[in-house]
Amino acid sequence: MATAAEVSEYDTEELERQLSETRRELFNLRFQLATGQLDNSTRINKVRKDVARMMTELRIREIAEAEGMAMEDLPAHQAAARRRSEDEALGRSRTTASERRAAAKLAEEADGDDDDDIEPIDEDELAEEVADDDGMALPEDADDLDDSEEES
Repeated sequence: MATAAEVSEYDTEELERQLSETRRELFNLRFQLATGQLDNSTRINKVRKDVARMMTELRIREIAEAEGMAMEDLPAHQAAARRRSEDEALGRSRTTASERRAAAKLAEEADGDDDDDIEPIDEDELAEEVADDDGMALPEDADDLDDSEEES
């Protein structure tokens, strides 16, 4: 999902291309909904809002062009440029937490090509940890569980 600040950073051709792709995605989501194949129906609302953001930005640019304003004079573009320069001065990157996690996972996978250092999972130990996490005690024997159910 693109934020308004991200949308304002696109040039007009890129924005129109993104709008076309987003509209195509919205069409596919609606088609999936109609055929009962859509798992996440909230995605439709998010994509609709992305389309609206892009159309709003294009309309702002169209009005600014008609009034003879430069792109740098638009308030949203001034704020985006200011944030970009502040981030560059502070050495920050404009990445989301999910992008940083994905990059860290890729780096970890690249570093961890050796499968020798991976220990096999002890299923009994894992079951005890899960039971401890749930705050429940494990029965000593699965047969005890079956016997208690039969007595009830």
